[in-house]
Order: sequence, then C-alpha cells, then structure tokens
Amino acid sequence: MVYNFDKLEKNLLQLNLTLTDTMKQQFAIYYEVLCEWNKVMNLTAITEFDEVVEKHYLDSLSLASYLHIKSNWKMIDVGTGAGFPGIPLKIMYPELTVLLADSLNKRIRFLEDVIEKLCLTNIYAVHGRAEELAHDAAYREQYDLCVSRAVAPLASLSEYCLPFVKVQGKFVAYKSAEITEELEESKKAIQTLGGKICKIKQFQLPDTEYKRSFVMIEKVKHTSKKYPRKAGTPGKNPL
Repeated sequence: MVYNFDKLEKNLLQLNLTLTDTMKQQFAIYYEVLCEWNKVMNLTAITEFDEVVEKHYLDSLSLASYLHIKSNWKMIDVGTGAGFPGIPLKIMYPELTVLLADSLNKRIRFLEDVIEKLCLTNIYAVHGRAEELAHDAAYREQYDLCVSRAVAPLASLSEYCLPFVKVQGKFVAYKSAEITEELEESKKAIQTLGGKICKIKQFQLPDTEYKRSFVMIEKVKHTSKKYPRKAGTPGKNPL
C-alpha cells in the first residue's frame, strides 16, 4: 500500500527534520506491523494512518523542536508501550542507542518484531518493571536521555525514570497541556531523586488541535540507592 507522508514531511520541516525515503518506508512498515499486532492485543486505540502519523509519529518527534538530540546519546524509553516515542525517535536519529523498557512481555515481543522488520540496529527491548530494572547496574544511571509518554503523575514517573539518567543527563516527560498542579506536586520528588526542572514547554502540534507539554528535568546529582522503591510503591505513595 502507498501511504501519503506529505503532512508529516511538512510538519517535520518546521522542526528542521528531513524525512528520507528509508524513513518513510520504516514508518510505513511500523504502521502495518502495529495494525497487525493490534488485532490480537491492545496496543493502541488509534489505527487510522493519518491519526497514527499525527498522534503517535509527529507527537513523538516534536521533542526535536525543544531539545537538541545528539546522535551519540544513549536513550531509554520507560513504559514504551507500542514503542512511542522511542521508535520514531530512533527512525529519525538512526545513530542513537535506544532501550525500550516495558512491563508487559507480549509488548516486548511486538517491539522485537518491529525492530527486526525495520532493520534497526542498536535498539533493544527489555521486559521488566522500571522499579526493578533501575536497580540493575546495566541500566542504572547509564542514559543521556530518558523519555516517557507513560500515563502516570509526574512525581511517580520521576521515580521510575530519573534513576536511569546519568548526572547531567535529561529526563523528558511527555504530558498533557495542563500540568500546573502536577508540577507543584512533583517538585519534592524530583529534588529528592537528584533532578531539577530546567524547562517546561507547552505547545500545539502543527496543523492539529492537540495540545501538549514537555517537562524537561536535568539530573544534577546521583539518585540515592533506595530509589526507586519496591514495585507498586511509587504509584501508590508518591514522594
């Protein structure tokens, strides 16, 4: 099937990103694999191509307008689900080393299928809860950038994510438009975990009514080894 990438190309140009023919092919295959697996498991409620482009691909890549992403970075996507934003960012920045982390093993099998069919290298999918993976020396404080579109309050999300980030690295949370209260409730947690909010960007995706916020947190000191707390605790009892 032939897919129309004109809208995505136009909007990415506004972000100073250029879509190559290889990238278009990868995004098309990703869409097809997503739809195929979505028949047997719940990956996304959004299945129309134009909507996937707008609400998954463009949303994932919009980070590029606010953060200079370096090709030699190691990046982790915590609670990646169907691979957003990690896989679109990897397609757009092929030199990135990427880890996709998710707690559901069947989603990991889907992600491994996508990685294979897109012929991506230096990208891995790992099964596990963030609370456990972050205590593994192979992952703890190993990443220049952590991203997450997972649906969780920022205080809890910071406890899941900041332990993965190197000192001077960044954690970027993809959030909905209205975050004032959530930000206030997360300040203590972020500070306790060694982070500092360095930038908040509220924006509207180009050519859409979809409003979004990025919360950018810089890791300014090492996270205490007692964090994250045992599985389930950060969600039930945020710092």
